[in-house]
Amino acid sequence: MSQEGFAEHLGIAPRTVTFWHQKPDTRPKSDVQQLLDTALDRASPQVKARFAEMTTPEPLDLPEGAAADAEVRLNSDPTIVAALDWLDKHARWEPGRARREVAARLVRLDVRDLHDRGVRRGRVNQRDTARALADYYGHATNGHGRYSARFGTGTEAATTVLTHPDWLDLDCPLLPRHDKLTLSGVTPADDLAMDEETAGRAAQRLAEALALGNRMVNMPLFRLLDVDVRKHAITGTVGVTSFVGYAVTMDLLEGELIDALTTGQPTSPGALPLRDAYLPSLSAVLDVSDRMCAGGTLALTAIARPADPFRGEADYLLLVQERSGHVINAARRLAVIPKGFHQPLTDFRVDAQVGATLRREMEEELFGREDIDNTVGEQRHADPMHPSRLSEPMRWLMGQPGRLRLECTGFGLNLVSGNFEFASLIVIEDEEFWTRYGGQVQANWEASRLRQYSSLDTDLLEELVNDAAWSNEGLFALLQGLRRLREIGGSRVDLPPIEWEIT
Repeated sequence: MSQEGFAEHLGIAPRTVTFWHQKPDTRPKSDVQQLLDTALDRASPQVKARFAEMTTPEPLDLPEGAAADAEVRLNSDPTIVAALDWLDKHARWEPGRARREVAARLVRLDVRDLHDRGVRRGRVNQRDTARALADYYGHATNGHGRYSARFGTGTEAATTVLTHPDWLDLDCPLLPRHDKLTLSGVTPADDLAMDEETAGRAAQRLAEALALGNRMVNMPLFRLLDVDVRKHAITGTVGVTSFVGYAVTMDLLEGELIDALTTGQPTSPGALPLRDAYLPSLSAVLDVSDRMCAGGTLALTAIARPADPFRGEADYLLLVQERSGHVINAARRLAVIPKGFHQPLTDFRVDAQVGATLRREMEEELFGREDIDNTVGEQRHADPMHPSRLSEPMRWLMGQPGRLRLECTGFGLNLVSGNFEFASLIVIEDEEFWTRYGGQVQANWEASRLRQYSSLDTDLLEELVNDAAWSNEGLFALLQGLRRLREIGGSRVDLPPIEWEIT
């Protein structure tokens, strides 16, 4: 039938059918759905057969082997299935529609285009995002502002981390009497209002993850409900949410922003639909109790090394990672290491402490503990961080006071995705560690490579701070970590003054 003929057949206005043709993802109102159901029920067997054939998903047109893998994951991968269920529920779709939406998008994807887009995204640097979000949000009030810092006299760095003077230079040991983030008895529901636009973007994200073979696991995440951060103390409460909900909502904001920057599109309010829906203002950023606020901990790692006849005087080895393209967060960016989501393993109450995540990330990202990487396999141990299960380097560090220092150096809310960021410093004080275990320090799959710097090499560190490839949270943690290391590092450190500013 023509559009006019079909409208007459249903008894509705022709412009309604025209609108469906222009926007095929539109969900009709319930009374119109009933009209369509009746029309299909009264149709001839030939029409019904043709309709069934046209609405059956086509075989996935992906590179050899990828189609089968994507089809299997779409049907049996528990994370993808959980994400589809989550999307059906929060978009208020009938059960099964999310799967059809993802499958329809999957067959239209060209993996080469996705890789090309990844290259284009890689050309957008940290400074570009900082400028764009400064324009989008404008100036903060009540003492909050975006973190920036000056390294020495020549290098200035601005970030997208919204912070406050009380949240900086915390000098907060990550020990229970200072590290008092606690688990709430009840977590508010993730009551996100998803319209057709935001739900469609979520389905697109899942289709792209399947096409690219990205690693996703529906792990529990801590969701920040309230926080009070000040000198020597972290207090507040967290609830528990799911990774898939985060992955198809707040984590999409970065890609939307970067794609706008790569194509020269405006990034002002009203031009970024996802950001306008989920994080439209600085008051929304700060209101962590009323939105999904996931995040994590990341730390500058400084390892004491003895003097060496070839390298020179005793110093600290500083580690920086180049993030893999397969990670969900800060892909292909520079970051300190370790870096991870704040999330529980088995003891949700104890794991709510910031230091619990940081110690686990040390084991996973520095000392090769794959058994605590929940993207690799399920966690079956009652206590994965029991002393008997620790790696040999970690057991040595924990075996005697004074060998390991863990401190939180700053806190902020990242405007990129609304994440909370606990910037920290890990200092291995005993230089015997490097002699014993330096050869065992290695990154896991989340890093494509590691870089090492000396705390005595001021020129190279200034060049590092000036590198535009940083993630915003990584640069925040680096600068706060170097600032604190300058205070406590003694003769192992040769750093200029590092002065922060809230803008």
